[in-house]
Amino acid sequence: MKRLSIFTLLVAFAIAPSLAQDLDDLLNSMESETIDYTTATFKSSRVINLHSPERVAPGAMEFRISHRFGPLNGGAYNLWGLDQSSVRFGFDFGLTKWLMVGVGRSTYEKTYDGFVKAAILRQSTGKKVMPLSAVWVSNMSVNGLRWEFPDRTNYFSSRIAFVHQLVLARKFSDRFSFEVVPTWVHFNLVEGTTDLNDIPAVGFGGRIKLSRRTALNGEYILRVADKNAPNVANYNDSFSIGFDIETGGHVFQLHLTNSLAMMEKGFIAENTDTWGNGGIHFGFNVTREFTLSKKSRME
Repeated sequence: MKRLSIFTLLVAFAIAPSLAQDLDDLLNSMESETIDYTTATFKSSRVINLHSPERVAPGAMEFRISHRFGPLNGGAYNLWGLDQSSVRFGFDFGLTKWLMVGVGRSTYEKTYDGFVKAAILRQSTGKKVMPLSAVWVSNMSVNGLRWEFPDRTNYFSSRIAFVHQLVLARKFSDRFSFEVVPTWVHFNLVEGTTDLNDIPAVGFGGRIKLSRRTALNGEYILRVADKNAPNVANYNDSFSIGFDIETGGHVFQLHLTNSLAMMEKGFIAENTDTWGNGGIHFGFNVTREFTLSKKSRME
């Protein structure tokens, strides 16, 4: 009986590593069956001006206040831009996990704007490997200024501009994310016959995470239209750098930019200032998310 017990013990020790390996293989197989989606590629639904791949959770509303002071080259008389300001109020709504919409009103040209933002691809690992996220954004804006062309009929359609963007983003590590944004701007009406109705551009945005609640952001928007057209030659590419601070339900974005406008057609195609001549605007975005439904959650 004693010999049998010893024999049984030896057999158990012999097969234990094999059983452990089989268990590890089973667990690894189970893990590979799951899809791990990348989260927090950027902290906010905007890098600074550009859209990021982030979306508002379904059943939630994000209230966004965007503010830009005047240019620093305004001098002491204008307190280096602090006497001047441009503001946009925006309300963004999450409809589903992949779809959100938003509306806003800017003091810049008294503009009303709205957008639709839809997820196409989502970066993931595991069972489904997707190296990047892809999001489509379509924006429409309406100029609310009094009509300035007495020799032309004041058609409502003449006040409208459209912007279409494909946001391609990747989170390379826990601290670094980058995006490329092919863009198309269309103006229904332009001032002169040599002006362009359509202006293509490419945006670039990046984020470096500094700590659990802070990050450094930057973006540049390159217009790739004919530089000889007056409504291209008379304006400048947009460049912005910013600093994100997260405090609970709020995200504060502080930044410097040569863009005064805060809707797409303005900051992409209508920048009159440059960093080189001191046309730099200090600004900030403040966001606060509100839950409208108990199902408000982005998985």
